[in-house]
Amino acid sequence: MLQFLYTVWNPNVEMMRIFGFPVRYYSLMWVIGLVAAYFLVRRFYRDRKISDEKFEPLFLYCFLGILIGARLGHCIFYEPSYYFASFRNFIEMLLPVRFMPDGGMKMVGYSGLASHGGTIGIFLGILLYCRKYKISLLECVDMVAVATPVTSAFIRLGNLMNSEIVGKPTGTDHGFVFAQLGEDFPRHPAQLYEAIAYLVIFVIIYLIYRKRKDMVGTGFYFGFCLASIFVFRFFIEFCKEVQVDFENGMALDMGQILSIPIALVGLFFVFHGLKKYKAVRKH
Repeated sequence: MLQFLYTVWNPNVEMMRIFGFPVRYYSLMWVIGLVAAYFLVRRFYRDRKISDEKFEPLFLYCFLGILIGARLGHCIFYEPSYYFASFRNFIEMLLPVRFMPDGGMKMVGYSGLASHGGTIGIFLGILLYCRKYKISLLECVDMVAVATPVTSAFIRLGNLMNSEIVGKPTGTDHGFVFAQLGEDFPRHPAQLYEAIAYLVIFVIIYLIYRKRKDMVGTGFYFGFCLASIFVFRFFIEFCKEVQVDFENGMALDMGQILSIPIALVGLFFVFHGLKKYKAVRKH
C-alpha cells in the first residue's frame, strides 16, 4: 500500500489520568456534545421567553433519558441472548459492572450504547419533563432537535477515538488502518463519515431555525432531525461492519431495521409541521 493514501489510526483511548482515574476521549466527547446542546437549547428557551427555572431541569431528564435508553437499547436490540441469559447478566445491563469467573466484580462502565435506544429514551424523558413543568411537548422537542445533531457528531467522534463501530474494508489503499484492532488494511472511517454528516445536518437545521423561529412548536424541527439523521444512518450502515454475530447474512442489519420506523416518524412530523405552519400563517 502507498502509505500517504491511508491513515494509521492508533490513538490512546485515555486522554489523561486524574488522581489515578482515567479520563477517556470517549467520555470527553459525550460531555462536550451534551454541554454544547445544553447552551444551545438554553438560548432557544430564552428566544421564546421561557424562564431559566423551567429550563434547568430539562438537562437532567434528557441526560438520564439518553443514557438509560441507549444502554437498554444496546442490550435489548443487540445482545438480548446474553443479558437475559441469567440474573447476573441482567444486573450487568443495569449497572456498569462485569461479574468475573472467579466471583469478583469489575467496573467496566456502560460499554454498549445504542443511538436508537437513546432516541427513544430522550423522547420519553422529555415527555415526563413536559408533563411536570407544563411545557408544550412539540415546542420542547423542536428546540432539543435543533441541538441534537451536535451531540450526535461528538458521540461518533468518541467512537472513532475508541476504534469502534468501524467501517468495512475499502478494498483500496484509501481509508483508516485501525491499529488497535490488530489490522494492517484500510477500512472506511464510518464514525468520521457520520460525525461530518451530523455537523452538516446541524448547520442546515440551525439556519432554518434562524429564519423560521416561529416554526418551533409545529414538530417540524423534531421531524427534520429524526428523518435526516436516520435516513443517513440507514445508508451509512452499508459500509459498516456488523456489530453482532446474528447480523451476518441479514439483508439489513439491526441499525437499518430500527432506523426505518424512526425515519418514517420523522417524515410524518416534517409534513405535519409544514402543514400546521402554513395553516397558522394563513390566519
